[in-house]
Parts: sequence; C-alpha cells; structure tokens
Amino acid sequence: MAISRARAPRCFDAIGVVNGLTILLVFAACAATLRPQPAALPENLRVPEGQPFLVRAAARGAQIYTCEAKPAEPAAFEWVLEAPEAELFDQSGAKLGRHYAGPTWESADGSRVVGEVMQRSPVQDAVPWLLLRVKSSEGAGPLANATYIQRVDTIGGVAPSSGCDAARAGAKVRVDYSANYDFYGPSR
Repeated sequence: MAISRARAPRCFDAIGVVNGLTILLVFAACAATLRPQPAALPENLRVPEGQPFLVRAAARGAQIYTCEAKPAEPAAFEWVLEAPEAELFDQSGAKLGRHYAGPTWESADGSRVVGEVMQRSPVQDAVPWLLLRVKSSEGAGPLANATYIQRVDTIGGVAPSSGCDAARAGAKVRVDYSANYDFYGPSR
C-alpha cells in the first residue's frame, strides 16, 4: 500500500515568498533611512537638534604636514598641518568628490562647503574626530545644504613624531588617513 503525502496548495508557497519579500523590503527601507552612527560618539561632537543627516562621504587620502619653526620657540621645529588631500566616496563606493585645504569638501557636481572646527575629540594613533560648522557653501548639489559636518571613524593621518628640525625646515610629508564625514543640515 502506497502512502501519499499531502501537498500544500501552491498559493501557500506564493504567500510565503510574498511575506519574505515584504520583511526584506521593510528591513532594507529601515537600513536606508537610518543615519550612520559611529561607536560611542562623544557628547561634544553631537550636531544640534533640527539638523537632519544628509549624506556620508568616506575619505581616503593624506594629511599633508610641513616642517616649521615653533612660534614660541624659533629654535625648535614641529610638523604643522598644511592641508588634507583626499578623495570622497559614497556608501556604494562611487566617487563623490574631494576634500582639500580650507577645509573644503567639493562634490563632483561642483557644489562645495568650507568648514570651521567647533569641537575636537582625540583618538589614539589617528587624527581627532571633529565637529565643524559650515561657514560658506556654493552650488546646489548634495553638499551645498549642509550646515554641520562630523569627522568620525578616523584612521591614521597623525603628524610624525620626529624628523623635523632646522635642516628639514620647509619639508613636507604626506601621512595616509581615512575618515567618514557626515553632513547635516535642513533638507530641501
């Protein structure tokens, strides 16, 4: 005697697929709307209320330092930050723009913002995390509406601890670094 196994109608298979896709879409939508949060953001780097997250740019490049005499001790020398020089990438890895002296962030569409440091938070073996206020902007691209910028998740970029003396005055050194720059401001 053969035992037959009952099979659920095909509509139950379709319902399972639809439910699975619905759950997947809900998770994807939630993930897309959450702003990135670095681990343990220091309180002094928090953006003021009413400034929604706009975009994150991942920077890869160098911090450029120049060997100069210390202002208070002309016989002593130190590495002084001249400028950053980095490429900016969006979350998918596509090139978004560049970061350079000012400090300036410029989008591939030509929109740009210039910031000024408001707060710093030290990081071991890396350039500090920062909160910056935008002091000027131009254009209509993704960066132009920003009013605040956070530099977080920094790796490297610290000035050398030696190699700067009177014989090397004016010398430049490039130190690799990476960071995430989060832009905040009223949405248009």
